[in-house]
Amino acid sequence: MDYQPFFRAAVEALKDERRYRVFADIERLAGRFPNAIWHHPDGACEIVVWCSNDYLGMGQHPAVVAAMADTARAAGAGAGGTRNISGNSHPLVLLEAELADLHGKEAALAFTSGYISNQAGIATIARLIPDCLILSDALNHNSMIEGVRQSGRDKAVFRHNDLAHLEELLVRAGRERSKLIVFESVYSMDGDVAPIRRICDLAERHGAMTYLDEVHAVGMYGPRGGGVAERDGAMHRIDVVEGTLAKGFGVMGGYLAASAAIVDAVRSYAPGFIFTTALPPAVAAAALASVRHLKGSAAERGAQGRQVAKTKAALRRAGLPLLATDTHIVPVMVGDAEACKAATDRLLERHNIYIQQINYPTVRRGTERLRITPTPFHTDGHIAALAAALVEVWSALALPFATQAEAAE
Repeated sequence: MDYQPFFRAAVEALKDERRYRVFADIERLAGRFPNAIWHHPDGACEIVVWCSNDYLGMGQHPAVVAAMADTARAAGAGAGGTRNISGNSHPLVLLEAELADLHGKEAALAFTSGYISNQAGIATIARLIPDCLILSDALNHNSMIEGVRQSGRDKAVFRHNDLAHLEELLVRAGRERSKLIVFESVYSMDGDVAPIRRICDLAERHGAMTYLDEVHAVGMYGPRGGGVAERDGAMHRIDVVEGTLAKGFGVMGGYLAASAAIVDAVRSYAPGFIFTTALPPAVAAAALASVRHLKGSAAERGAQGRQVAKTKAALRRAGLPLLATDTHIVPVMVGDAEACKAATDRLLERHNIYIQQINYPTVRRGTERLRITPTPFHTDGHIAALAAALVEVWSALALPFATQAEAAE
């Protein structure tokens, strides 16, 4: 039997739905971020990246790069295996202690990615709690959804950030039943923020545990970069904090921070931890340097905040259809998959600006968008060029500009 047609048909189906993704060949330039080199069939050229999740540019910070290079020279490139086989590298031990301190928890556990830390963390924690009901926000990330599914426990999905619906589900479950509320602080596509303290109020009132994904907030919010829970004075009320080392901290990996008992249980029972090669010492050392730096420096957060505000203001003045947010996420709405891809292609090919389109299933059909993430290294000149390029693209493709009401928001 020829199996290849099955795979070709699956890919063709994505193309027919305008959901097929083409990855740009981009070479990051340390010291010149957000500029990068785009390699394409006709050669190569310099572009400006406007959609990086390296939100603070820490991936190029001299201390972070030096920590990685020095540790690689001293300890080699790899980790040598799983931690159950090869033990803990010392930089990894130091990193977990730093992360536990960042979130005011007894312990932390590092994973190879934020996806794995969510998937393994939620599945393992819920599986270890008898008769646990998981209450999950409707817009939670796929990694959280997979963790819920793999737990094998009952679930109830509450409408996004809808406290009345969440309380209704908590009451229906009954106070005596074990319950775990899983939600995010910053939702990365719409850029909105969970009402963390009010969710904690409900959790405490109805006897539920809380699990908070701070992936898009760590490094960027709070006096030490501990996230929105730190900023809002709610960290001590959260049972489990999940975060990443790959966005605000600019490196790679994910983690959980919680009580010593929870962390030890996940370490001992989670297949996604037990059977996965550990983060290499060089990666752990780089992440450690980034976490330590951002604990003591507010300069990057302050600069990012200023450039985000300037970007939003410039795009609003240009009449572009922004989705209003209180965070560093700047969604420009398109509302059509084919038009969204055409816009990103034109931005790259004509304006040397890279913004990857966001289509279904990452967002709902009809809400396709460009997701812009200003950093401290996007200058006022970059912002002016972005606004002008977007206006040209919107005009050339006859995309709808913002209404007066939308522009006033």
